[in-house]
Amino acid sequence: MNTDIKEIEDRLNDIIQKNEDAIKGYDKAAENAEGIGLKSYFQNKSIERRNFLVELKAAAPALKTREDIDGSATGAMHRAWMDVKTFFSGDNDEAMLEEAIRGDKAAIEEYNEVLADTHLPIKAAEVIRKQREWLMTDLKTIKTLEDVK
Repeated sequence: MNTDIKEIEDRLNDIIQKNEDAIKGYDKAAENAEGIGLKSYFQNKSIERRNFLVELKAAAPALKTREDIDGSATGAMHRAWMDVKTFFSGDNDEAMLEEAIRGDKAAIEEYNEVLADTHLPIKAAEVIRKQREWLMTDLKTIKTLEDVK
């Protein structure tokens, strides 16, 4: 297999895995959130990230991408940390917002790294760029929610 194609597949799978982690993380945040509005917000974010997965996989159908939603070991540790933080925190909602901000920042960083690769198929680059912009807007929104909290 062409090493460029393998590298592109690996990079796309990195983003797919980051979204798998986000889905599980938002599900965990929704489970731990106390406020109904925040719980709903996190549930919607999980759905949004599932849509991101569908879009990413459709953007480069010729490439081999992940089929199942497993997430990463790092993501699993992050979710376990969310549980610990919730258990010891006096304000679960604040703790969940902080973790969501941290996760979104990491996702934006990952998207930026992948976009720096000039070998991406045009359609995939467009989808990744659009999703990154969405994430950046969401990051501003969630920071606003944290400030209100």
